[in-house]
Formats: sequence, C-alpha cells, structure tokens
Amino acid sequence: MSLKIKWLMASMIFLSFQFSKAQQSKQIEEQKLDGADSTAFKTVIAGLSFSAKIAQGTRQLVIPKPIAGYELSLYGSSRKPVIDLKGKIYQPLVDCEVQLVFKLKNTQNNKAYEFQQAVMVAGQFRPQTGINKQPFVIPSLQEWNGGNGHFKLLPNSRIIISAGAEKLLTPAAMIFLQELKLLTGYTTISIAKGKAKAGDIVLGIDVTQKNLGNEGYSIAIDQTIHVRAPYYKGAFWATRTILQLLEQDPSHHQIVKGKAHDYPKYEVRGLVLDVGRKFFTLDFLKHYVKMMAYYKMGDFHIHLNDNGFKQFFEGDWNKTYSAFRLESSTYPELTARDGHYTKAEFKELQLKAQLYGIRIIPEIDVPAHSLAFTKAFPEIGSKAYGMDHLDINNPKTYEIIDNVFKEYIGGKDPVFVDPEVHIGTDEYSKKEAESFRAFTDHYIRFVKGFGKKVRLWGALTHAQGNTPVTAEGVTMNAWYNGYAEPKEMVRLGYDQISTPDGSLYIVPAAGYYYDFLNVKRLYQTWEPNQIGNVTFLMGHPKIRGGMFAVWNDHVGNGITMKDVHQRVFPAMQVLAEKMWVGKTAQSDWNNFAKNSINIGEGPGLNMRGVVPSADADSLVLKNELLAKSSKSIQLPLKEIGYPYSVAFSLKPAIGSNVDVTLFNSENARVFLSKADSLRLGFSRENYTDIFDFAFEQDKTYKIVITGNEKGTWLYVDGKLVQKMEGKKLSFANTKDKISRMQTLIFPLSEVGDTKNAAHGLVSGLKVYNKRLNEILIANLN
Repeated sequence: MSLKIKWLMASMIFLSFQFSKAQQSKQIEEQKLDGADSTAFKTVIAGLSFSAKIAQGTRQLVIPKPIAGYELSLYGSSRKPVIDLKGKIYQPLVDCEVQLVFKLKNTQNNKAYEFQQAVMVAGQFRPQTGINKQPFVIPSLQEWNGGNGHFKLLPNSRIIISAGAEKLLTPAAMIFLQELKLLTGYTTISIAKGKAKAGDIVLGIDVTQKNLGNEGYSIAIDQTIHVRAPYYKGAFWATRTILQLLEQDPSHHQIVKGKAHDYPKYEVRGLVLDVGRKFFTLDFLKHYVKMMAYYKMGDFHIHLNDNGFKQFFEGDWNKTYSAFRLESSTYPELTARDGHYTKAEFKELQLKAQLYGIRIIPEIDVPAHSLAFTKAFPEIGSKAYGMDHLDINNPKTYEIIDNVFKEYIGGKDPVFVDPEVHIGTDEYSKKEAESFRAFTDHYIRFVKGFGKKVRLWGALTHAQGNTPVTAEGVTMNAWYNGYAEPKEMVRLGYDQISTPDGSLYIVPAAGYYYDFLNVKRLYQTWEPNQIGNVTFLMGHPKIRGGMFAVWNDHVGNGITMKDVHQRVFPAMQVLAEKMWVGKTAQSDWNNFAKNSINIGEGPGLNMRGVVPSADADSLVLKNELLAKSSKSIQLPLKEIGYPYSVAFSLKPAIGSNVDVTLFNSENARVFLSKADSLRLGFSRENYTDIFDFAFEQDKTYKIVITGNEKGTWLYVDGKLVQKMEGKKLSFANTKDKISRMQTLIFPLSEVGDTKNAAHGLVSGLKVYNKRLNEILIANLN
C-alpha cells in the first residue's frame, strides 16, 4: 500500500472519528439534565391536560400543546396495536389501558424529558355476564370477548386457506395439519378449498389489520374458527393458540367460543443457548424451535463458540476445552471435532425456524471467550490477558476474524439467514478499553457492510473511552449494569434487550447465578422494561424485549441436554407470559401455576419424558417380562423423566465378559457391568456412572432405581445402598470444585438389546412417575 493511500485512509478514519464523536456528544447532551432542567420540565408538564379515557369512535390521539419554547411528541406506546406512534387509535375488543411515553423537548437547548401517561381506551364490547370467560393459554390473550357455547373439531374438519393467501399460508397450514393429527388422533383432517362449514378452521391474511403488527392476529371462534392476520407470523401464532386450547380439553376437540385480538407487548422474546461449551444435537435445536414456537418465543439466540475455565484443565490453555460449532471451509481447523453443524444443516435449521415464526440469531463471540480461535491460530492469542482473549492490537486478528464472519454473512445466499447477527464483545480487560472499542466498532461496521444489523453484549460502560462505537442499527443484550449502564446506553442510541444476569441466567449445577430460575418471583415482579435495578418507562421504544440464557460454564459436569431442558421448560412458560403480555390486572401466580401444568411442549414433543398416570398410586407401567425372546423386549414407553421410580427383579449372570443392556432408549442405557464384578451402571450422552454395589451371580435381587433432577438412587432388597447425588470434582491446582451430576432420564424403549437379550435377568417391571419413599419401597419387597 502506498504512503499516499495510507495517508488518505488515516484522514478518513480521523474525520469519521470526529463526526461520530460529535454525533455521540449531541445525543448525550439532549438527555443530560440537571436539577433546574428537571424542575422546569415538570412545571411545563403540570400545565398540560391529558384525557384519562378515550371514548368509542375516537380515531386520533389529541396531544396537548405546551408553552412556547417547548415541543411535545408521542415517543412510545405499550400497546401500539391500540395507539400507534403516530397517535392513531384502533378500537380494541374491550377496554384496555395503554401506557404512553411522551417526550418534551426544550427547543432552546435541545434537552428533552420523557414521561409516562396512562390512558384507557374504550372497547367495542361492554362486560357481560353469562359469556365464556377468557380461556387460559401461554402467553395470555391480550383482548378477549366471550361468546356462548363451544366450537367442536370433527374427524372430518378442514383447514381452509382464504383465497389469495394460499401461497403465503400453505406452509403454516401444513405444519398445523400434522400437529392437529398428532394432538387429536383425527387422521382424516385435511387442507381444502371452498366455503367453510361447521368444524372448519379458516386461515386468512387481512391487510386492514396491519395495526396488529408483524406478530398480531385476530381469531373468531364460533361454529367455525376464523383466523385473520396481516402477516404470516401472526397467522402462525394463532395456530399455536388453537393447539393449546385443544390440548387443555380432555378430549382435544373442543374450544370455548369468543373473539380475540392478540399481539406481543415486546418484539424480542427469546432464549440464549450456549452450545459452545456443551454440544446440543441438531435434533435438539429443531425440537427447541418447535417448543419455542408453541409459546410464541420468537428469538433463538445460539452462542456458537466458547471455552471452559483454565483452572479446571491443569491451568493449561492448551488443555482447556474450547469449541467452534460451525463447519468452516475457510479455516477447517477451526471446526469442533466433537460436535458441530455443517453450514448446510445450520442454514436449513434457520429456514425451517422461519416457518415456525422463529428467528435464529447466530452469535460468533469475540474478542473474549475466543480460545477456539487462538488454538487454531496461536499467533492471535493475547499474551497479556490469556489465550481466551484475542490480541486486538494485532492486524492478523482482524484478518482472520474478518474472514470468519465473511464466510457466514457473505455472498448472495449467506449461511446466516436472519437480518441480525450477534458479534459477542464482552468481558475483555478494561485496560484495553480504546482498542476494544475500536474492535467493536470495526465489527459492527463490517457486519453492517453485508446488509445485516448487529447485536452485541453490553460492555461500553466497562470499556469507557473516547473511541466512538456505532449505535445505529445496533442492539445490546443488557446483561450486567456494571458493564453497560442501560440508561447511558439508551442515551448513546443503543436499543436494549433485557437479559439481566441476576434474574435470567441459568448456569446448570454451577453454584452461582441460577440452577433453576425463580419463576414465581419473575412472574410476580419482572418484565423486560426492568434491567437489573433500572426500570424504564412502560412502552419505551428503546426496550425491544427480553431474553433468558443458559450458560454451560462447567464443561464435563455431567449435565445432559435433558437436564438443561428440565431447567429451561418452566422458565420458558413463565417468561413467554412476561414477554408477551407483561403484568396485567389478570396476572395471578396461583392460577398460572395450576393451569400451566396442562400445557406441554407442543404436539409430538416430550423432551422431559412426562408420563401421566390415571391411578393415585402413580403406577404408569407394569410388565412381568416373562416372554422368552432372543432379542430385546419392546416397551410402550420411550423413557420416563423426573421424578420417577423403576422397580424390577434382577438375577445377574456372568456369561460372557460383555456388559449386558438391561434398559435402553435413544437417549440412555442402563446396563449390568462385568468389568471386575457385577454392578449396575448407566450411560447418557458422553457420561457413564456405575453403582458401587456388587451383585452375586445367580441370586435374585429386588431393585428400585429412583431419580430426579439432583441425582439417582439405588435400592437393593428394600434398602438404600447408594445415593448418586452431590458429587464434587476437585483439581490439583485450584481450590475451586465443580459438581459432577449423576442424573438419568430412565430409558424404557426396550429391555435388553438385539445382541444381548435380558430375558431371565430382568422381570417384574413396575414404573412410577414419582419418587417412592422408603416405606413404599420396602412394601414392594
């Protein structure tokens, strides 16, 4: 590169720096207020007159005019489908309160003050007695006016797509059809054309309802069900509502009549899943797309690379676990060998997710959490801060990371499908604040250069400095206010996704943050306008929504995909509610907790292994296993999840030296180990645990294995012989320990396997969907 070109580039960078810095200063100046400013604004506001209730037929909000020298504008709305940001009013079904955010600006000094005003908008229908109450779904319906009686789905019911909407809505109708068949058992339900008749469900697009937004829909339930939405996603969400209503009916074919308008309070509602430190199969991710869609949780943020903690790997970065989960053609050595997604299958996942209304937000995390990159390219690792940090002052770092991002966002048909891409950027040493800010700004601009918008982790309060960082088109996950003070970030122009670590971080079995979220407290006290100890005005336009997160910090701690799901599911239910409707006058924890148990993961999904029982004794399966077979014996259950008890008789025999499978499923295996003595063991994913108790051959034992999310217990002849629970792993170079979980979702697809039949070894099988106490276990014997 010539000196002249270098000088021109430096000049352009300098001018860009000065311009951005000036813009940034102006943004801050508009928001910074002293006591006198606040008093002056409050005085002006006191002189304004607002209507507390908006009557039927009113189409436009009247904004009062302030005194000379001030301008008042509508800035935010908690229900934009009822009052949009232009002040246009759309009559709701029933009376509803809208929280409006106004901005009062001093035209002399450009300072501004935001304040809240609540208004009640009159609905189309008045409260009546004798009509159907609002039915329970998760998340709750925003507006409901009940009818009388029930809609009944029939064996020959049809899904009708309205004329003109066939091309757009056929994918939604096909998904809906398959799920209706799974849920109801009505195999003759079909997709058809023509006039709807009783029992049919009509899906349509209605452009006159654009006020409902990208995700909103209306639904009229009578002899037929009519769904209308302005866009695909809203129509698809309506099918989730119908499925949940049918699921809660004992016969799965009846829904109360009524009308609903439904739409989210917050645009972003989602989950962050760390697949970098723990691999999750593609099937698991596909199942999560379906489950998240069932709860209208629209954003699935996949954290694609990360690493373990050095102290748990002999203090040696070379031995410390790390992984980058995508296939890389540019740098094949980067791709994790113990589990990754090909570019083709990751893209297919994103495209399928779109049909389910889900956005996959891929994250490549740099410049910290980056050991996977420095193992492949040691020359870009930081000598000062550790090899999990990129050397952000090294031009080679930029070259390599540019190429990594380009591989997935470049070209006409990029691997990353969604308009938004997450670039990481957190927890770097504050000593390098200016370099970190320059690095962050570079990748914001780089990713935006490919037509994408950017998400990142909030870090700019921690990394304070003078180097400007682009804010336009950038959204922050606000995770810790010490790293990014939310109000300061809003002043700088960044949109916020509330992801507070102190409330919404699950770190399985780590002993810090949460093993299971406090869902009751979250239901009663939280919604996305709260970020840590900062609460924004309801309806503030810079708060896009919220996300909760699963971080698998402790690599190799025995936590399985099933265990992660056990933690996610109850949080998914509660946070879907909080992110769609927030807190309302109808919010009641006891009612929610009672009714939510009747809604599962979606048709065809049962990752928790829930097996209901019809009897009070909780017995869900009984099989004497007397049939002689040289092959495995198939059982009617796939598995049973927490809590459970599995009782059987065991007569061990040595035979060959090969371990014998006793119980098996696609997810786990219980076996008789013959390594040095006869012992029971179990395997799931890459973990194997063997009980200490040694059996004698050709002697019959009464066995009970019980399990929950904490561990697995073995009873022999009515006595507890071992608790696999509370195990800790110690390390030579640190006082820190990690839990080693020994949990098991019990496999029940088959007894034995095709090579080693278990006939004669196992008999008298009883399975319970609760953890039996010691008295009940003793009585079994």
